[in-house]
Amino acid sequence: MNYRHIYHAGNFADCMKHTLLVSLLQHFLRKDAPFLVLDTHAGIGRYDLESPEAEKTGEYQSGIGRLWAEAPDSPLAPWLELVRKAGGPRFYPGSPLLASLMLRPQDQLICCEKHPVDKRALYRLFAGQPNISVHERDAYESLRALLPPKTAKRGLVLIDPPFEEPGEFDRLAEALQTIRTRFAAGMIAVWYPIKHRTPVRQFHTSVELAGHRNVLVAELLMRPPHNPDALNGAGLLVIKPPYGFAAQAQQQLERLKTALGAFDATVSELVPE
Repeated sequence: MNYRHIYHAGNFADCMKHTLLVSLLQHFLRKDAPFLVLDTHAGIGRYDLESPEAEKTGEYQSGIGRLWAEAPDSPLAPWLELVRKAGGPRFYPGSPLLASLMLRPQDQLICCEKHPVDKRALYRLFAGQPNISVHERDAYESLRALLPPKTAKRGLVLIDPPFEEPGEFDRLAEALQTIRTRFAAGMIAVWYPIKHRTPVRQFHTSVELAGHRNVLVAELLMRPPHNPDALNGAGLLVIKPPYGFAAQAQQQLERLKTALGAFDATVSELVPE
């Protein structure tokens, strides 16, 4: 539990992940039926980009820092509007805060955070909001404890591990099986880093062999994935993406590629329906 996201908040990987997250959640808003968001690695929810930690790495400067001048009709505009609503440009919202800003009274957000200090920060951030709960518990254990949802029949499970321990891709593959067993109707979004291709390729193969259907992969590469010691790109694997999401995601990633000077941006079908 040594990972501290404040050093990386607002970087290219966050921009990619959060743009796509907002698009996924927008599809739930098209119907009145309630939905659940389960964020398994919630963090502290909001990050001060003027903090010594953020300034030390300066990663946000080549991420969100390059996007403030985006046009109102940019494919990134819905996400950027929420970032500003959450306190940008000084403060950068993580996944749980973005999701909270999109909830209606009938919807629910469950945040899980294993780090006790981060959990307390998250609890303070959402104090007084009855449809948001914060749990200090292991991300993967939470899937068995909190699924299926008690009320909503629709929902998104977001899994966004820090990848600070070996075997994370294996744990992700097991988690996908757990979710399919306990919440078969649920949509799943899994973020992963791209350092070099071998572990990513093995993860994708494990998803295919496990029998999952309707799987989409979106990836943004800042540089060719040749150096295993560098974060060369990031991916989001989505199971049961909504209709039209693939085309929307491709537009958004192409815009990020141009604005951030990325190497490549792709959206592809890993497994058909």
